[in-house]
Amino acid sequence: MKRIAFNKNANFNYIFSEKFEVGLVLTGDEVKSIRNNSVSIKESYIGEKKSEFWLFNCHIGEYKSSSSNSYNPTRVRKILIKRKEQNKIIGPANKEGNSIIPISLYFNKRGFAKMLVGIGKGKKKFDKRQSLKKKEWDVKKRRLLKNSHR
Repeated sequence: MKRIAFNKNANFNYIFSEKFEVGLVLTGDEVKSIRNNSVSIKESYIGEKKSEFWLFNCHIGEYKSSSSNSYNPTRVRKILIKRKEQNKIIGPANKEGNSIIPISLYFNKRGFAKMLVGIGKGKKKFDKRQSLKKKEWDVKKRRLLKNSHR
C-alpha cells in the first residue's frame, strides 16, 4: 500500500468515530497525475447527492503529457462504496455537526486508487489545544526516556 496524499488537518480538526475505505472514479490522466504525487486532499470533503457520494474540492494536477485541452483540477468525482457501507455512513453523517472527511489517498495492492474516509465531528478550539498539549507532552516524554537510557 503506497500512500500518496495525507490530510494532516483531518486528525487535528476532527474526532473520527468510524473510518471506511472507498474507491474513486478517475480518468486515466488523473491516475497518472496521482502516481506523480500531484494531488492535494487538504481542502476536500465528501457530500451526498441523490443517494450517491461525491468528492468535492480534491485538487488533482494536470498530467504533463495529457492531450486534453479542457482539464478541471477540482472537478467533482464520484465515490465508489458498497451499499452496506453506504447505509452505515448515511445515518451518522446526517447528524448535526458530523462530516465525511478524506483522511488519506493511496494505491492498494492491485493498483487501484483508494481513499480512507472518516465520519468526524469538528473539534472545538479547546479540544485542539488539548491535543497539542498532549502531542507536546508525548514528544517530551520520548526525549526524556531516550536520554535516560544513555
